Amino acid sequence: MPLYDSIGKQYTKTRVPDYRIVQKIIDLLNLPPGSIIADIGAGTGGYSQALANQGFSVYAVEPSSVMRQQGSEHPQIKWFAGYAEALPLPDKSVDGVISILTIHHFANLEKSFQEMHRIIQKGPIVLLSFDIRFATKIWLYDYFPWMWEDAIKFLPLHELTSLIEQNTHRVVEAIPLILPYDLSDLFAAAAWRRPELYLQPEVRAGISSFALGNPDLIASGVKSLAADLSSGEWDVKYGEIRQLNEIDLGYRFLKATIE
Repeated sequence: MPLYDSIGKQYTKTRVPDYRIVQKIIDLLNLPPGSIIADIGAGTGGYSQALANQGFSVYAVEPSSVMRQQGSEHPQIKWFAGYAEALPLPDKSVDGVISILTIHHFANLEKSFQEMHRIIQKGPIVLLSFDIRFATKIWLYDYFPWMWEDAIKFLPLHELTSLIEQNTHRVVEAIPLILPYDLSDLFAAAAWRRPELYLQPEVRAGISSFALGNPDLIASGVKSLAADLSSGEWDVKYGEIRQLNEIDLGYRFLKATIE
């Protein structure tokens, strides 16, 4: 059963596409409206819909029926059931590919990148991923240290870049996504200046590291965070972060292009 059949049932409530991320994706694609974009691991189709609203045609590929069923109908979005490792699309059938905060769920990265390259004509592949080695180690990881420990297991950015280049024969550019304080898409570290949001079960349910984490460790971290927020201890320890408007927490766009 696809992972998000079990953890993605209320995904649309907290994973609302952020307009700044949407604009960055469009800038990186650098394709005219009307181009066909494949969204790999499209989830509930939030970013697919955002692109469609800007005049693109989108092929949204998602293995989870629970996620696909939450997607809104749009005349410029076609949905496909499928995995990144075996995309249900013909060779050279799209102008560009995006995959937003998904590749850490792929079972076989090499095959996934080969498939992305196979279905595309000459346009770019645009991924959003993260390398926690570039991140500021903020308060979140004091309450939930296993999140840092799990994330450090993912491929370092330079290894990921090499893997893409080897399997697509493309050149990869890495572009930092500096996180603003008011993101609408509440992925893992998105609420870095809003600790209260991590007390909400629906917010945690939309973050795979919480949804898949040890319930006892999560409960302990939530209890400690709630107590420190209530007592004011959190602000004593970490309140300076509320003065920041943006922060680098290791998120990176990767743009793979043919030379």
